[in-house]
Amino acid sequence: MEVNKMAGILSIILGLIFIIFPMFSAGLISLIVGLSLLFFGISVTFMGFNMKNQIDHLPTATIIIGILAIIFGFLFLFYIDALSFLTGIQFFLVGFIMIIFGINGLLSKMTKFSSFTSILVLLMGIISIFLGIFAANNPIYVAIIIGIVLIIEGIALVLD
Repeated sequence: MEVNKMAGILSIILGLIFIIFPMFSAGLISLIVGLSLLFFGISVTFMGFNMKNQIDHLPTATIIIGILAIIFGFLFLFYIDALSFLTGIQFFLVGFIMIIFGINGLLSKMTKFSSFTSILVLLMGIISIFLGIFAANNPIYVAIIIGIVLIIEGIALVLD
């Protein structure tokens, strides 16, 4: 069986799991992200301690990054839902960037068309921030959306 078809079938199966068991899927993602950050943080912290004899500030920064990764790893393992947190942060970042570009476009006042597009970008930024709030409050819907996207991508890979 071709690699694309196998990836498509796997994508469809994962998509169905996300749709049928959205809370389990969100929890599984939190577990995977938490464990990854925990092990990454431990290795980076040890690497920082091993670098103590080298460059002045680099070992300290490496140790701080490692400790932060360990803290976030434990948060994702035991407290924060990684799926809604990461999706919400992504929407917030994109929304704020779009708002800044929209305001910048309105202040530059180049043409009527650029003013219209700047207003659209500004509105899309505001909508993106509301979607971030929605995603942070309802991780089940984000898991279902991811499941639908996985199924669509899987069908595209199988039929390709």
